[in-house]
Amino acid sequence: MSTQTTISIDSNAVIELSRSKQEQEWVTALRTEGLTLAGSLELPTLEKTRIDRWSISSYGSYKKSTPLSSLDELPEIAKGLVNQDNLIVQRNSGIVYNQVSEELKKQGVIFTDLETALREHADLVKPYFMKAVEANENQLTALHAALWNGGIFIYVPKDVTVEIPLQALFVTDDAEATFAPHVLIVAEPFSSVTYVDNFVSSLAGSPLVHNGIVEVFVKAGARVNYASIHNLEESVTDLTYRRAIIDNDASIQWVVGEMNFGNTMSDTTSILKGKGSDSDAKVICVGTQEQKLNLTTRAVHWGKASTSDMITRAVMRDGSTAIINGITKIEKGATGCNGQQTEKVLMLSPKARGDANPILLIDEDDVKAGHAASVGQVNAEQVHYLMSRGITKEEAQRLIIYGFLAPVVSVIPIKSVEEQLQSLVERKLGQ
Repeated sequence: MSTQTTISIDSNAVIELSRSKQEQEWVTALRTEGLTLAGSLELPTLEKTRIDRWSISSYGSYKKSTPLSSLDELPEIAKGLVNQDNLIVQRNSGIVYNQVSEELKKQGVIFTDLETALREHADLVKPYFMKAVEANENQLTALHAALWNGGIFIYVPKDVTVEIPLQALFVTDDAEATFAPHVLIVAEPFSSVTYVDNFVSSLAGSPLVHNGIVEVFVKAGARVNYASIHNLEESVTDLTYRRAIIDNDASIQWVVGEMNFGNTMSDTTSILKGKGSDSDAKVICVGTQEQKLNLTTRAVHWGKASTSDMITRAVMRDGSTAIINGITKIEKGATGCNGQQTEKVLMLSPKARGDANPILLIDEDDVKAGHAASVGQVNAEQVHYLMSRGITKEEAQRLIIYGFLAPVVSVIPIKSVEEQLQSLVERKLGQ
């Protein structure tokens, strides 16, 4: 079965776009190579999901964005999500707001948009850009290499600890404008940084594809906390790859809230390259209406004594469908590893569907690996018990749902992100 789609993007337009941005020749070459690959590569093969039946052709075209004089000029849905300090805002195809503290700059930290970084810090960007996620993996990654715009670049020097979370807001409110940001983070040895981003849309039902990539490089002894909440409306198809390369004694913590209303495919992967490296990934999603979700969380162990923990919680209602994949891969020679994962799906209506697929791929004997998975409905006995204590049926179900989600929500290290995620869960569940 072929999963190719027709690509109607002009290569000359891609080249002209690159030159208009004053990109270096190697960036232009990467864009044109990506477009060529997109014409020959197939879409990714997803477990029990026909992504070729989704609306995945509405990429729009590049449109220059007008800078904001104030955050008050943002669409209503985007207001109140962020603080003004250490914030970058992308609206549609480009960056419209950039506020970075002088203290951060004095530390040698680079926090800027990726387009600026390619012009001013090419020596730091080139060794990493499209290296964790490569253009030739499938049609989606190839298209991203050709069409990406805006984006974020974070560079943290050795031994530097960034105390205040860095923030980015990605807003799309023009269905004719390409929306494909790229986030690149490089944390040098023994550094530490927390980064938070939000994705929101206001398109009044017009179809659009978000094709995004995140690449994180965590050097020896460094620590990166990455929190991302996607809240895109029903007309937006969200396709996201997140990937981290983790060196000796380094760690990454992922917190992902897939709160979209449209079809969503995401792949969050940690490559545990170094000895003693660590990954902790927590993913939460809520499906409504006829929404289709395919979420994969993956840890690949190469380094000895590396550890990974993955927790995914999905709540499904109406006629929504979720495929939740957890994959722990331990390579030969990665002795002393410990990989654990848990996937659970809670269904709130008879028409909702959820699959939890724990997968262990072990090529080494001296390891620990475990998994747990469950799919079920709200426990009627628990509801009855709570009702017998004077709690209404609706409130009882609410308490059970939040207890189900607590292993993810309660451990979010940033209070504002925890509160926002809680609010979005209530919104999606109509509470």
